[in-house]
Amino acid sequence: MTNPNTPSQDMPFVQHLLELRDRLLKMILAVVLILLVLMPFSSDLFGLLAKPLLELMPEGTDMIAIDVASPFLTPFKLTLVLSIFLAMPVIFYHLWAFVAPGLYQHEKSLIFPLLMSSTLLFYLGIMFAYYVVFPLVFGFMIGMTPDGVEMMTDITRYLDFVLKLAFAFGIAFQVPIVTIVLVRMGIVSTKSLANKRPHIIVGAFVIGMLMTPPDMISQTLLAVPIWLLFELGLFFARMTPAKKAKTEEGKSNYPVVTKKEIDRIEDETKK
Repeated sequence: MTNPNTPSQDMPFVQHLLELRDRLLKMILAVVLILLVLMPFSSDLFGLLAKPLLELMPEGTDMIAIDVASPFLTPFKLTLVLSIFLAMPVIFYHLWAFVAPGLYQHEKSLIFPLLMSSTLLFYLGIMFAYYVVFPLVFGFMIGMTPDGVEMMTDITRYLDFVLKLAFAFGIAFQVPIVTIVLVRMGIVSTKSLANKRPHIIVGAFVIGMLMTPPDMISQTLLAVPIWLLFELGLFFARMTPAKKAKTEEGKSNYPVVTKKEIDRIEDETKK
């Protein structure tokens, strides 16, 4: 198995596949181990997830389970998804270790910090959804319940709802990473992004409309962080300008293969 810190070496295609298989098995093993540890607490974990809604529901009302297997399958699904989320650092490490030997040093210096920052921002997005968005959204929905209607939420539909919302915020918090990568790759410039700020703000509200339930509070709570995170990414992108095709010494960042070298490789291939 290759070390991500060692320089790239020529490896047979089958060996690459074997290494990929080994790393995939280690990712799955990490998820399974976390799942086995969390399974005894699956009901408590669902109670913790349902807390933002239960605290706001009228006195004497509870959540319900429509399907026969829901009391078991719903907490299990939550525990499985949580296990994958918690295993993200291990999953990203093995993905990094697989591709790193084939990268140049300046690519490694860019990608590794971005992977770590992306993981942290994903977790922050989920925490923001749980502690800020959920109470506001559920309070709004309960407050809009018509008179004579008793709110009794199904646990399976509740889990699908909160997972969708949490995942949307986790993805939305990747905006600074996307902004920095686009600038570093030279696809766009910071000046161009700054000029397109009005369009980006409108796009943030469109994304909020598509990725959240049809209420103005959750849409705004997603759109505003996207805009602010874009501004944060733009700020850091100005501090890390795009890579030029050549370094200060005038040498290319990538090796140039000459015609003589190509002819030599072709001769060796024919032999």
